[in-house]
Amino acid sequence: MTVLDLSPWRTSRDYRLLWSSGAISLMGSLVTYVTVPLQIKQLTGSYVAVGAMGVVELVPMIVFGLYGGALADAVDRGRIVLLAEAGLGVLSLLLLANSLLPHPMLWLIYVVVALAAALDGLQRPSLDALMPRVVPREQLTAAIALSSLRFNVGAIVGPAIGGLIAATFGVSVAYSCDLVSFLIAISLLARLKAVPPPSDADKPSVRGILEGLRYAGSRPELLGTYLVDIAAMLLAMPNAVFPFLADELGAPWALGLMYAATSVGALAVTLTSGWTSKVHRHGLMVALAAGAWGLAMAGAGWSGPVWLVLFFLVAAGAADCVSGLFRSTIWNQTIPDNLRGRLAGIELLSYTAGPQLSQIRAGGVASLIGVRASIWTGGLACVAAVLCSARLRGFIRYDDRQLMG
Repeated sequence: MTVLDLSPWRTSRDYRLLWSSGAISLMGSLVTYVTVPLQIKQLTGSYVAVGAMGVVELVPMIVFGLYGGALADAVDRGRIVLLAEAGLGVLSLLLLANSLLPHPMLWLIYVVVALAAALDGLQRPSLDALMPRVVPREQLTAAIALSSLRFNVGAIVGPAIGGLIAATFGVSVAYSCDLVSFLIAISLLARLKAVPPPSDADKPSVRGILEGLRYAGSRPELLGTYLVDIAAMLLAMPNAVFPFLADELGAPWALGLMYAATSVGALAVTLTSGWTSKVHRHGLMVALAAGAWGLAMAGAGWSGPVWLVLFFLVAAGAADCVSGLFRSTIWNQTIPDNLRGRLAGIELLSYTAGPQLSQIRAGGVASLIGVRASIWTGGLACVAAVLCSARLRGFIRYDDRQLMG
């Protein structure tokens, strides 16, 4: 077993700042991730009102994700990250102030959720595009693994802490914790060195966004990562029907475990990810791991005992993490710096649109053929989509040793 490679943390001061600020901000954001739907439920008692959050978030994320990518290629990426973080802190303050009112305003919560999605869309392309500027090329996979570790630990711990705080002390205390996390993260991001764009960088424009889209479409190794990721998330991500699956299995107590299981699998991979730096056929690994994700989800749909369902969900999370590590490595190794922000915006869409749309697919199919069938058919459809990706030879045959040579 090869343990986690810590070389990026040891060698890059700016990576340590980015990682630490991201860890603190993520923990606070995940507290709010649990608290906002809880508050909406308390105010309305409506499943539709809670589910409407996904609709409110989707369009701002798409629009501002694409624009944020173009912006990341035109101005200092570190400054974008800092300003967006400050804006998210202000929104956290608004949620706190609203929660302290005698009658909190539902419409304001939706407005804040939409604005937060917009700021997240602006920030994330710059965050992703910063990585190759602060970490040596040979340490990129290790840096991505460390970032994955941060996310997966947060995904397990953050919601649990958030649910406990909100349920025990109230939503105002939960929002206060998020606000404090933003203040700490901003103080760390302010210490980043400047990351100026090239002197000949184009201003953000629709033409620039289209240039990025054309470049992505012309590179089979990039196109393959986008298509595989969207297919895996859209077809085989059953989170929306977990409450119904838990009831059907007679185990409502296992609902939280179902949501956490994939993160547990991903965490296991990141803790033993030293081996990933020795793998060179990255495209093939993305395809194999995405296929394994689909098979594991099919296994979860077929399984009867709760423990076996959880086992397959953990396995799916491990496979998804492997796919994500090598997808990110391909992106960071092949995209020229002058297009990195715009391509990061496209990447953002590939791994956010799929999960949002999967809620519609999973729920709709479950209403037609049942919960379990919606899960295993989605898993098999994912495997079929991955097999189709083999036709993109440049993707399947991608080998980073050819770039080094």
